[in-house]
Amino acid sequence: THSPDSNSCHWLKVRPRVARPFSVVVAIDFGTTSSGYAFSFTEDPETIHMMRRWEGGDPGVANQKSPTCLLLTPDLRFHSFGFAARDSYHDLDPEEARHWLYFDKFKMKIHSTSDLTMETELESVSGRRVPAIEVFAHALRFFREHVLKEVKDQSSSVLEGNEVRWVITVPAVWRQPAKQFMREAAYLAGLVTPDSPDQLLIALEPEAASLYCRKLHLHQVIDLSQRPIINGLDVEGSHPFDSSFRQAREQLRRARHSRTFLVESGTGELWSEMQTGDRYIVADCGGGTVDLTVHQIEQPQGTLKELYKASGGPYGAVGVDLAFEAMLCQIFGADFIESFKAKRPAAWVDLTIAFEARKRTAAPGRANSLNISLPFSFIDFYKRHRGQSVETALRKSNMNFIKWSSQGMLRLSAEAMNQLFQPTINNIIKHVENLMQKEEVKDVRFLFLVGGFAESPMLQRAAQNALGRNCRIIIPHDVGLTILKGAVLFGLDPTVVRVRRCPLTYGVGVLNRFVEGRHPRDKLLIKDGREWCTDILDRFVSVDQSVALGEVVRRSYTPARMGQRKIIINIYCSDTDDITYITDPGVRKCGAITLDLLESGAVAASAGDNDKGSAIERREIRTTMQFGDTEIKVTAVDVATGQLVRASIDFLSN
Repeated sequence: THSPDSNSCHWLKVRPRVARPFSVVVAIDFGTTSSGYAFSFTEDPETIHMMRRWEGGDPGVANQKSPTCLLLTPDLRFHSFGFAARDSYHDLDPEEARHWLYFDKFKMKIHSTSDLTMETELESVSGRRVPAIEVFAHALRFFREHVLKEVKDQSSSVLEGNEVRWVITVPAVWRQPAKQFMREAAYLAGLVTPDSPDQLLIALEPEAASLYCRKLHLHQVIDLSQRPIINGLDVEGSHPFDSSFRQAREQLRRARHSRTFLVESGTGELWSEMQTGDRYIVADCGGGTVDLTVHQIEQPQGTLKELYKASGGPYGAVGVDLAFEAMLCQIFGADFIESFKAKRPAAWVDLTIAFEARKRTAAPGRANSLNISLPFSFIDFYKRHRGQSVETALRKSNMNFIKWSSQGMLRLSAEAMNQLFQPTINNIIKHVENLMQKEEVKDVRFLFLVGGFAESPMLQRAAQNALGRNCRIIIPHDVGLTILKGAVLFGLDPTVVRVRRCPLTYGVGVLNRFVEGRHPRDKLLIKDGREWCTDILDRFVSVDQSVALGEVVRRSYTPARMGQRKIIINIYCSDTDDITYITDPGVRKCGAITLDLLESGAVAASAGDNDKGSAIERREIRTTMQFGDTEIKVTAVDVATGQLVRASIDFLSN
């Protein structure tokens, strides 16, 4: 047995404290549909400050997040972000609006682009294209200015730029290039400089949510499984089932004058029901993606361990908007909708905003229809283009659950709303069910629903019906802000997630001695009279392997020739682990490690120094890679001199 003393030493080794004395941690939750920020001073880490009300928000709504939309002037200068961008775009003259660039839901493009680079472009609503990295940088710059202003107001001392630790959230299902893209955008926006990369952390959205959920107390959550429901009505009475939400929301609204949240230290009493080693799923249902993470709480430290690799996909609430757009195309013709978007972009944005507002009120028990007003220019444009009225088009489309009301509204029956939600919700449920089948996840007893889409009674009901028998479904109050608060906690102590699972198998191609009968002839390479087998995958980590924080993979590389300035090593990855060669199906080149030999003096001075030259030729550069963090990191050292070699890893210029 250890003396308690040696135990605590061990404990210090496990959780290195932050070396740099940051005085404030700022988290930016950069969402597909809405974004926000929160911050905490490191000397008072229990207090999380939520961002101020946004100017231009709807009065009477505690808008703690702003819509993720950006408006640029015709000469590509920043004009506005959030509600202000929405309103300014709406107020532009239609002719003028065609020259302005309005972007919304642009984060999805980063998820869906398979070969993301610094040159990837985004298309504005009116069809003009600009580099995606610039759109992201504009948005982050906007946040930077707002945050720093607000932090300065709250803080008595003068803030130096290097005292701020920034945290930006991304979906856990995002691949390495997308994470690197966010980092590059932050450099471009001036949040931090590339030579102090540790000042910026990339946090995974469901991980952040998980950190916050662990701290919750029972009065801060709604437990769906506690409420018996029959046909959408409470057993106790005829309240639709979300009345408890309304009461909870009321209490919150009253407590909302304070934008400051206290996070109790330790873990909440919700967890006192969870035994040591208990496991739970966090389903982060956002605007764009749904992200599933499975965690286990490790005692005594309360650190978290990931039990299965992150899964999910593009099944966020935006799916419902796309279904609505598809329905409009079915009624009015896809070509008409396309040309309306191009000619009247601002009116199109108004229509999508009107739909989104109604979408939020959709609930399973509703009998009455939802009205969506069509912009006048839509009705007018359709009549001129098609020579018939919108009303006629609706009649002819035989969609019997959408009617036309004389006030210029589309009336969507409850049935129609259901149909728009169903495909997206089914995808989410199916994903959670598949995850629960997995060996590592089999008897998980708690499911947290977080993210903005988790506010939807449609999704809550479906989750309760499909999954409520197997586990308790828990929804934190203020569920749309869970990730934001958790991201601040992550910034205060990033070592709290101690073990993660690898999303992919990573490795490099190497030469091995050729073995007759085991290696195929087409891989044979004869070099210096020896037989080598090419293209063999040297695995760094395997898909779904557990990797602890700080655990490293080491390899040594030697310059191939004298005077070589750089060693470039291609990295390959694969979704499966049953691979032998980098040429196997499913293996793709995904990035490269560059070792810069010039700076570290690892390049031979002059070819004349023969003895010295030969030593340098065998120079060994020991490379250390880390896969246990939210991003892949690499460092290198010149073994002969002990000097650090500049090492970088790049997934974007592929």
